[in-house]
Amino acid sequence: MKSFSNTYIFIFSTVMVILVAAILSTAAMVLQPLQQKNIEVEKKRKILGSIHVESNASNAETLYDQYILDSYVVNTEGTVVEGVDAFGIDLKDELNKPEDERYLPVFVGSLDDGSKEYVLPVRGLGLWGPIFGYVSLENDYNTIYGTNFDHDSETPGLGAEITTDWFQDQFVGKKLFNENGEFVSVEVTKKKADPNDPNQVDGIGGSTLTSKGLEYMLRDCLGLYQAYFEKQLN
Repeated sequence: MKSFSNTYIFIFSTVMVILVAAILSTAAMVLQPLQQKNIEVEKKRKILGSIHVESNASNAETLYDQYILDSYVVNTEGTVVEGVDAFGIDLKDELNKPEDERYLPVFVGSLDDGSKEYVLPVRGLGLWGPIFGYVSLENDYNTIYGTNFDHDSETPGLGAEITTDWFQDQFVGKKLFNENGEFVSVEVTKKKADPNDPNQVDGIGGSTLTSKGLEYMLRDCLGLYQAYFEKQLN
């Protein structure tokens, strides 16, 4: 059997490590634009989903351009911030900033009936990790038009139910403000929700922590827009 010196083995191993690293680095560079494109398309699909527009990877960009007419950024004082790309904002990063330094995206949708919907991102914590999504409001800045929720690691059949139609459809028509004009958001209740309560929906049985996490997510994230809502209505 042919034997190799330690020097040969060392040089061979070093060359192989460098070669594999170079291949992996090149592959990552080549694939990065495609990966970024996929992320952008998925984001557009979620925004569209919040206004009840179904899309897939092949038509999401076309439908986004058709139904999302405008986007801009506001601060927590409700003032529009010029020169900032709303689509490029990552709410995760913004929530780590001091409240008065946060940029809050607003996406303006318009469907075939001429209505306008205002789509806002939300992000919070479920039982096992982050939960996130988009909420669209009617032009009264109070009534929920639609939602699109997602998660990273909630339990199938329990917390993961936040992505289902039966759960999300409950929010349609619910209100962010109570009859006294106070911002209260939407309670996700453990008990059976009162169908006549405009600020309440049913939680997910056996998944109290995810349900309450979603409630807090709506309250905390949409509450950041309260000054913006009030400015639009005055």
